[in-house]
Amino acid sequence: MRGGAADLPPIRHNDYSPLVPPVLGEWEPELPVSVVVPARGGQHGLDLVLAALAAQTYPDHLMEVIVVDDGSEPPLRLPEITPPDTRIVRAGPSGWGIAHAVNTGAALARGRVVQRLDADMVVCREHIEALARWHHLTDHVVAIGAKRFVEEPVLTPEQVHEGVRAGSLGSIFDLTAALPSSTEQTIARTDGLRSSRNPYHVCTGPTVSMRREIFEAVGGLDPAVLRGEDTEFAYRLAAHGVVFVPDMAAQAVHLGLPAQRRDRDRAVRLVAPYLAHRVPLRRDLRKDRGRHWLVPYVEVVLDAGGPAGPIREAVGAALDGSLGDVIVTLVAPWSRLAGDGRPEPDDPLFDLRLLREHFAHDERVRFADEVSPTPAPIPFRYTGPVSVPLGRDSLERMIARVQEDRWGMLVVDLGDAGTATLERTEALGRARLLGAQDVAASVEATHGVLRGDRAEFWPAGRASRAPAADGAPAVTGAGAPASGRAAGTGPARPSSPASPASPARPRDQNREQDRGRSRDQDQARSRDQDRDRDRAQGQAPARPRPEEERRSLLGRLRTALKN
Repeated sequence: MRGGAADLPPIRHNDYSPLVPPVLGEWEPELPVSVVVPARGGQHGLDLVLAALAAQTYPDHLMEVIVVDDGSEPPLRLPEITPPDTRIVRAGPSGWGIAHAVNTGAALARGRVVQRLDADMVVCREHIEALARWHHLTDHVVAIGAKRFVEEPVLTPEQVHEGVRAGSLGSIFDLTAALPSSTEQTIARTDGLRSSRNPYHVCTGPTVSMRREIFEAVGGLDPAVLRGEDTEFAYRLAAHGVVFVPDMAAQAVHLGLPAQRRDRDRAVRLVAPYLAHRVPLRRDLRKDRGRHWLVPYVEVVLDAGGPAGPIREAVGAALDGSLGDVIVTLVAPWSRLAGDGRPEPDDPLFDLRLLREHFAHDERVRFADEVSPTPAPIPFRYTGPVSVPLGRDSLERMIARVQEDRWGMLVVDLGDAGTATLERTEALGRARLLGAQDVAASVEATHGVLRGDRAEFWPAGRASRAPAADGAPAVTGAGAPASGRAAGTGPARPSSPASPASPARPRDQNREQDRGRSRDQDQARSRDQDRDRDRAQGQAPARPRPEEERRSLLGRLRTALKN
């Protein structure tokens, strides 16, 4: 049987209910599957795994098994009982670890489906068939098998092969004493992940399959992630737009108890620094103030084709907001700035050269000739006109709003200045996987598009920056709606006249005072936290430094003058 994304109704978020898999044993598979088994030592366990694979219902001529030996001493060998097309290869000398081993096997795979299976997983006879059937329905599914943990019993490969072929793992293992997987509890609680907000959490590696082009598109596993590499890989799959489908018919037994059971706190601490840098959605791991992370939370895209003043102000507003986990992309024809020649005033690209030099050494600012189709692995992208700089908490407000119902896109009406758009990377990825010509329409169908007003995200009376007087056109993001005024197609909205009761202050003075108040508030909160921490540790609170005292006095003076 064959199936494709074009034949299906849209899958909303991760609700894969439109997919109806064939009944096991009552369909004709067509896709070749490559089972990649990363292994290091544990020859006996590997023998049991291969014996179970030799009893699969999936056709032998459509299945190959690649065992990747990740530096075992002595080297691993193939036992007597294996599937017909089984080979063992050594991991390349350029690296080591599970990620490197899986990537090695996937690079050698001939199948259209890549099935990762750990070398301590004894699977039921329908395991490969159960997961592979989903890939015959559509090309953007990641199928996840089930597992239970047991203490490894004394068994021979012959016993495992006969037991699996007879159709029952229970005849080999005492499943009544098996420890259930915590991921399966999550799967059950979220209606098979259909209602899960972050389904990638349960895609933890021991048995998972996907189309080979999906594996390659996200770059495979990251060998630099020494702990939690499966979770980090699953996060990138989610950002790519895939649908996660757990299949409880794909049963398996994990030989040995999970590390979390032995020492949960240690297991969590081992993965935390790796995931903190690479999985921005794990906000609980990013509590350190003032930090810069490998993968930012938001990309802010600005058109750099206009006057430098408003661009610099817009960049500063983006980087100085309440959400510090941001990177700015300036879009302009930077590739035309060939060579490192000295800028000359008569050069038509003179201003662009100076602007590039102004931000060249700021790691939070990067340059691009055009907007990329997706900001992956960054989970959100903001696109707006430089004539309306972000308010201090605008990004935070927008993300909170789209997270409420997991909207794929938020479009904010900025009046004459056009629109600002916040896009969810996962939704953009899904649109690309579906081959959508109209990205906004695709996002509407799979995740939904929310529309809002400026006042909700740039509230008056807060520490938000006023619009720049000299505007520039905005970049239209990949998912900007086709209808309505495009961002930056009109002049910036003029400032509203001040009411008699509230005389208007000069714009620069107003901005400086707002920034001053924000600094004073941040410093006050920091001092309060320091005092609380000192008291908790039995120390006397530190006295403010003279500079802090002066700034605090200035803050009180500003407040008094305002009132």
